[in-house]
Amino acid sequence: MNNVTQDFIRPGYETPPIPDFPHAPSDWTQSDAVELAATQNLSLTADHWRVVQALQEFYSRQEDPAINMRELHDALDEDFHREGGIRYLYTLFPNGPVAQGCLLAGLTPPAGAQDQGFGSAM
Repeated sequence: MNNVTQDFIRPGYETPPIPDFPHAPSDWTQSDAVELAATQNLSLTADHWRVVQALQEFYSRQEDPAINMRELHDALDEDFHREGGIRYLYTLFPNGPVAQGCLLAGLTPPAGAQDQGFGSAM
């Protein structure tokens, strides 16, 4: 969440960052992500959390609120290249690393993330 949005919600109030998740949305918590993951039959591992951190960081660097799906997809593929890239991420997030990962990270999935032919099996 950017500062303008934060000021609109709570003027003058700044939410302290979560130590391991400095780019997390201000209304996001790890416990919320764990609960949501449980409803999707996911048991979160360190690699799941790395994806969440990567997604939150990617979103925090974007000036345009309309996230480019291809850029996000390619960034994840690059970040996890050593482990096998997007193929590996599908083993972590069977419903799509972008769509399912964004939901767990407290982010709105970009347009096209839930298209069955692109980044999601939802």
